[in-house]
Amino acid sequence: MSVLREAFLLPAIFLTVALAGGFRADAAGVIRLAPPPLVALLLSVLLVGALVRARALAPGRLMNERRGVLDNLSGLVVLLTLFAASAQVFNTLTPEAGLLHLLFGVFFIVLLWNTIVAQPDRPHVLRSLVVILGSALAIKYVMLAALYAPEPTFAKRVLTVLLEGATLGALTYQPDNPITGYVAFFTVTLYLVGLILLPADHAEGLQRTR
Repeated sequence: MSVLREAFLLPAIFLTVALAGGFRADAAGVIRLAPPPLVALLLSVLLVGALVRARALAPGRLMNERRGVLDNLSGLVVLLTLFAASAQVFNTLTPEAGLLHLLFGVFFIVLLWNTIVAQPDRPHVLRSLVVILGSALAIKYVMLAALYAPEPTFAKRVLTVLLEGATLGALTYQPDNPITGYVAFFTVTLYLVGLILLPADHAEGLQRTR
């Protein structure tokens, strides 16, 4: 892996994701930065573990006894920024409170734990993350935003018909300003690009194909 990618590109990508993942704008346009909750930190640990198990991330290529002090420090920065970015991605995709917060957390934990147990290879785990993160993005910023929108919209009428007979009394949700959804889309996309650029264990991948 090139020095430019390790020392500058990956940390810049993951730091940007960590900052953008906390971006929130409410209906009145008030902007704030939301820190990751405890469940987001737990999900970050599971996700990094899934990447390592799938050989999509090779920590040994970032930190080992053959590298110098500055090289190992650079590798440590990549790992720390990856952890922070992963936590903030889950932060931006999870409702902040209530029963929906719990349901999203359980959804992510089950899927990530299943991924770790299945031990897929790098292409499979990356495709799986695209589906998981993309689905959560669509559910929170498209479906829930339309369902809980204060003004009547075509999407809200369609979802109301589809969910006819279901009660949403316990599922309280306060939709954010639409700009939050755009920032979340940028955040998730940039995060997936960063995952693709991570140093992988290619030797293990070759052994699996033999």
